Amino acid sequence: MSKEFEIVREFETDADPEQVWDAITTGTAGWLWPMEYEPRQGGAAPFGGTVTTWDPPHRLTGRVEEVEGISQQTLNQLDHIIEPRVGGGSWVRYVHSGIFVDDWDNQYDGAAKHTDFYLHTLRQYLEHFTGRPAVFSGGDGPDASNAPGAFEVVARGLGLTEGTAEGASVRVELPGVGPAEAVLDYRNAYFIGLRTDRAMFRLFGRNHFGAPVGFGVHDFGPDADAERTGEAWRSWLAGLFS
Repeated sequence: MSKEFEIVREFETDADPEQVWDAITTGTAGWLWPMEYEPRQGGAAPFGGTVTTWDPPHRLTGRVEEVEGISQQTLNQLDHIIEPRVGGGSWVRYVHSGIFVDDWDNQYDGAAKHTDFYLHTLRQYLEHFTGRPAVFSGGDGPDASNAPGAFEVVARGLGLTEGTAEGASVRVELPGVGPAEAVLDYRNAYFIGLRTDRAMFRLFGRNHFGAPVGFGVHDFGPDADAERTGEAWRSWLAGLFS
């Protein structure tokens, strides 16, 4: 049965409003995935949507009446409000709203948890990589990774133990990179975030929501290659679940 939803998050960052605005409009490859907004009210927004508010660097709203490629959802709206913070930096309010048409509880739970991870990655980008061009690679593991315990297999494959806590400096085995020193900037039962000096690696335990595990890499290096990186991660995941 169709039902409306709304996910609201607020956060502060040391980045100024212009930097936040650039991150959510032209820098999305650095923390989410590449998206384009036509820079005007009434312009084109991602997923076949329309820009309903374009007020740089204060407010951006994009609205989609029929979400391309997502059968479980019709209306989808993303609203960002950015205000300068006293003493510097910014306060940001993010509202994701719309209508789920199927499997509402699971869809909402997954969207809410993904929102927290995506916005954490945005803050990491603003703190460590803001303004740097990024190359994004993303994809899914094999069908076999849609199973209970699959995300724990991924964590062990990276070299993370159960006792490795968020915030720790770790030595991990990164596909296409090899042994590397990284910061475990995010970890719970659903997501893993790793950050090196040149890239952010995002792992998604979507097996909890009825899908294969996924990966995203935001590479800020001068020799970044999306195809090569994506193939390395897909091959690694295929090997884990073969």
